Amino acid sequence: MQITFDVDQQLFHLKNDQISYIMGIEKEKYLVHRYFGPALSSYHQVNALQLIDRGFNTNPDCSDRSFSLNTLPLETSTQGSLDYRIPNYQFRNKQGYRVTAFEYAGYQILPEKPKLTGLPSLSSENTQTLEITLEDRQQNLRMHLRYTLFEKLSVISRNVVYENLGTDAVYLEIAGSMMVDFPSANYDLLTLNGAHTNEANLSRQALHSGIQRIDSNRGTSSPQHLPFIALADKQANEDQGTVIGAQLIYSGNFVAQVEVEQYGSSRLQMGINPDTFEWKLAPNESFVTPEAVLNYSTAGLNGLSQTFHTLYQKHLVPTYWQNQPRPILLNTWEGNYFSFHEDELLIQAKEAKNLGIELFVLDDGWFASRNDDTQALGDWQVNQEKLPNGINGLAEKIHNMGLLFGLWFEPEMISKNSQLFSQHPDWPLQLPDYPMTEGRCQLVLDLSKVEIQDFLIAIFDEYLKDGAIDYIKWDMNRHLTEVGNQTLPFDQQKEISHRYVLGLYRVLETITKRYPKVLFENCSSGGGRFDPGMMAYMPQTWASDNSDAFCRTKIQTGFSYLFPPVMMGAHVSDVPNHQVGRITPLTTRGNVAMSGNFGYELDIKKQSAEALEEIKEQIAYYKDKRDLIQFGKFYRLLTPNEHGACAWLFVNDHEALVVYSHGLAQPAQPLAYLKTKYLDQTAFYQNTVTKEVFSGSELNHAGMLIPRIKGDFESFALHFKKI
Repeated sequence: MQITFDVDQQLFHLKNDQISYIMGIEKEKYLVHRYFGPALSSYHQVNALQLIDRGFNTNPDCSDRSFSLNTLPLETSTQGSLDYRIPNYQFRNKQGYRVTAFEYAGYQILPEKPKLTGLPSLSSENTQTLEITLEDRQQNLRMHLRYTLFEKLSVISRNVVYENLGTDAVYLEIAGSMMVDFPSANYDLLTLNGAHTNEANLSRQALHSGIQRIDSNRGTSSPQHLPFIALADKQANEDQGTVIGAQLIYSGNFVAQVEVEQYGSSRLQMGINPDTFEWKLAPNESFVTPEAVLNYSTAGLNGLSQTFHTLYQKHLVPTYWQNQPRPILLNTWEGNYFSFHEDELLIQAKEAKNLGIELFVLDDGWFASRNDDTQALGDWQVNQEKLPNGINGLAEKIHNMGLLFGLWFEPEMISKNSQLFSQHPDWPLQLPDYPMTEGRCQLVLDLSKVEIQDFLIAIFDEYLKDGAIDYIKWDMNRHLTEVGNQTLPFDQQKEISHRYVLGLYRVLETITKRYPKVLFENCSSGGGRFDPGMMAYMPQTWASDNSDAFCRTKIQTGFSYLFPPVMMGAHVSDVPNHQVGRITPLTTRGNVAMSGNFGYELDIKKQSAEALEEIKEQIAYYKDKRDLIQFGKFYRLLTPNEHGACAWLFVNDHEALVVYSHGLAQPAQPLAYLKTKYLDQTAFYQNTVTKEVFSGSELNHAGMLIPRIKGDFESFALHFKKI
């Protein structure tokens, strides 16, 4: 791993064993992208810049009409200064002008990546960072472009620090985290889109002239569009071909976009959504952007996923949880909803313990007058009628059974029908003279305010200080509206969306550092805020409120492009399923849920003796395979097709697990073989049930016959030991 600067060629070269990233300085001013791809032993500009006198182009030097910023492959750019493509930054000064003229001013190579003030970011272990400084000398503005290289990963992470060294305030209207220009537009555009209960659908479409964009203006990263975008070769698939993926480590409003310009190049840009953002930079103040990850794969989408999985598990999630096995849980929500009493909970917990479950989670309804979803959010005092011995009393009894204990919160919300609102009507987000719009009968607390952040920190201190709670499910069930307050002046109101996210991060940073062994699970009506920003504090996310096994094959497949299974909460629920009414076999519900972070969400008391016996067997099976599933490598063998058939592979140095879901049964089922593709070619693998032995090469290339399956939504799991 090395970062070098070739003085003669005026080139920066960031290189490890997997990739090279190369930039050059043109005319001593302009930072130009030259290469991003497989590692190069050396570089002598074989891919020379194409300089042509183009009509309608503007030229910084009128004597050289072939040199135009509007055709150069730039590393950052703004509009109004000779480049008409989508910008990565934009300033406005006190006169209202938006023109700047940033030029190269120097660089430094740092032995590791700097921490980002107030923001989650990847760890600095085994990294080097190149920081390139650009200056606008007319207004005394400066920006630092940071590029971090990781020793053994095909990743470059990027962010920008914008500085005002002048004497007047300026307004940062666009604060992009990264931009890169590619010489070709012969790619397909990949995004992950969806909705509540239908998250993470992979979309693939050809790039075309103009701008293709995804974004969120909802206050969170959102289930509608994940902060992820990729460019893939036309022939790229799960197992082969080049894919360049980018993801933003941020939990708020974002934009990710690609522009195909008039001469066939493409610009990829990502950062905070400028539609809901502006930042006032006073003299001697700076603004730090979220970190963006650029991931390069020559092994298709599975290769891209492997790098994301390793990067986030080793460089992002809290250190304690990087290699810590996750407990099998029972969550009370779909089994009880708001109706429960301590005596009933203890009966359920005892049965859960008998089945082998390790963590008992009490979901919504345990506090104040919370008997439905219209009231009491913000009043985090225990409901003594339901829990006469309080949370600590219940937790003690749960612990005495040998179970861990978890508790649900929705701390960012407040109900109008609450004591907290009557005491602090100014705490929700709101605008003067306009009504506060409720969603789900609740409002959003203004986390841009320090006093509200402190209030939430104190609430969690009160519940966590005694060690009675081992797990917190942190929910967030509506998006932001009326984003304003009467604290900030008029010219800083567009800062609130970002300040909200910074406030959230301050709360999370504080409590997770104080209680590092408490397992926090991220949730926003399921996967509504499933992003790496949240993963920096909460090492797992409830992937979707949709627990139907057939739907979950698609949802969990979608999230697997970015996150490993250990980060995805997945539960076995009752049938008919509460979201879609579908009836699926308990075996299939178990196989699909076991392919994530395993748990149950059903009424144990209503299960038949046969079902309880099967649940007990599922739990024992998962415990035996837990290390493989949670910390092995994960590959998609078959992504859900039009009938819903899906197959996944978990593999480590000692064993492998294949999980196959058949989806809808078909007449005249065609002959099909499932190829494992990723096993050790030279090894032999024994089926632990049939005792049959196969070579890795035949499993990879000849494949296993998919048996004739009659009945919808059937599945099977095959476990192999490496011998």
